[in-house]
Amino acid sequence: MNRTNVAYFILSAYIDIGVLKYLFFFMVLCLYVLIICCNIVLIVVICVNRSLHEPMYMFLCSLFVTELYGSSGLFPFLLVQILSDVHTISIPLCFLQLFCLYSYGSVEFFTLAVMSYDRYVAICFPLRYNTLMTTNKIVGLVVVVWCYPFFTIVILISMTARLQLCGNIITGNKIYCDNPSILKLACSNITINNIYGIFNMFQLLFLPVVLILYTYMSIIKVCISGSKQTRKKAVSTCTPHLISLFNFFFGCFLEIVGNRLNTSNAEGVLRVLGSSAVVYLYTCQTLFNPVLYGLKTSKIRSSFKSLVDKILHNS
Repeated sequence: MNRTNVAYFILSAYIDIGVLKYLFFFMVLCLYVLIICCNIVLIVVICVNRSLHEPMYMFLCSLFVTELYGSSGLFPFLLVQILSDVHTISIPLCFLQLFCLYSYGSVEFFTLAVMSYDRYVAICFPLRYNTLMTTNKIVGLVVVVWCYPFFTIVILISMTARLQLCGNIITGNKIYCDNPSILKLACSNITINNIYGIFNMFQLLFLPVVLILYTYMSIIKVCISGSKQTRKKAVSTCTPHLISLFNFFFGCFLEIVGNRLNTSNAEGVLRVLGSSAVVYLYTCQTLFNPVLYGLKTSKIRSSFKSLVDKILHNS
């Protein structure tokens, strides 16, 4: 295969669906606006209300910022591609999108793992909670949650960017830039890339999973031997987090299944739905979390109501 100087990639998953593209554009735009509004509202509520300046809500604020970051890494590009007749993406923009999407998933998972640790301390060591979860510790955990995935993803992308490519068509059901799809276009040896990719996936999955399993096993142990009040507290504080975790795992499962499906032989709307459903279901986490915590957390609900009443009163 002849080596070529690639300046852009062609995303072959996009096809001409006629006037239906305007319907898809409107649906995606509404979803994106809703995601932005929900997350920003809850970030403002937490930042403005001093009673919410507690570890649990600080981690929630970080989670909502993550949702804004992740949705902005996909939806603006997706909106442009839906209306465009030429479905290409430049090399720099491709790697930028790859960085945003990969780092979003990693930061999301690490944030959920740190939140499980916070619930573990609150339930297993309630009397020592304020001394264990200090402001410096919270800031340190948030910095690690964001910086460590960023660092590992930068290495991953830099290793991919150095490869010589033999083509520029990203095949399959991808409507966004994907590292494995780019590796398939490489002319040079990708053994090191594959080894680091496996190592990177292992560390970004293994560390959060171990922390989540350990914390919830400890919480279950305390609930079994504890009082009815302890069990009630555990259920009320852990339920939203568990639902968010299961939704995240479900989205990851759909992404994995989507990578294994072949929609190249499908036609028309069926192909578009097959290629897009994985992305939409995976990124629904960005809307699911603010709605879930906004509805299930009484202090956030009351703070939001107080803020709205104050705004209406001042106006």
